[in-house]
Amino acid sequence: MTWLKDKEAVPMTVKPFLISADKVAHVQPENYLDHALLVLTKTGYSAIPVLDTSYKLQGLISITMIMDAILGLERIEFERLETMKVEDVMNRNIPRLRLTDSLTKAIGLIVNHPFVCVENDDGYFAGIFTRREILKQLNKQLHKSNGGRKTDRKEAEQ
Repeated sequence: MTWLKDKEAVPMTVKPFLISADKVAHVQPENYLDHALLVLTKTGYSAIPVLDTSYKLQGLISITMIMDAILGLERIEFERLETMKVEDVMNRNIPRLRLTDSLTKAIGLIVNHPFVCVENDDGYFAGIFTRREILKQLNKQLHKSNGGRKTDRKEAEQ
């Protein structure tokens, strides 16, 4: 896939860089926080999408949001994990992309977010666009255009 040409990015969509929905851990708004914390901990992610039963994106939940919700004045109130739901603490105001959105728009969003959720034209969750995926592809293309030669640290800093 050629996406760098004459040192300029060729306009394209986010679709080729998508991590598909079936590979993305998620929770539902009705899940209790203990379940969300378990999913986050087991996957090693700091945040995951919240999807309704029809696979529509509702927001994001993170370890920080959960910890803020159970942090009392004098102690961590772990019992709240079993009584509070994801919908009580999730962030509904999140950036979103469509499969047809430009790579330029997506890169603009991942400057401030490690990943951005992507929806199809019908509004269903399609997957995520991550900094890691775009940087992997950029690294691959840079090495290709460099004839496969490894760059040293001094050269990379110039």
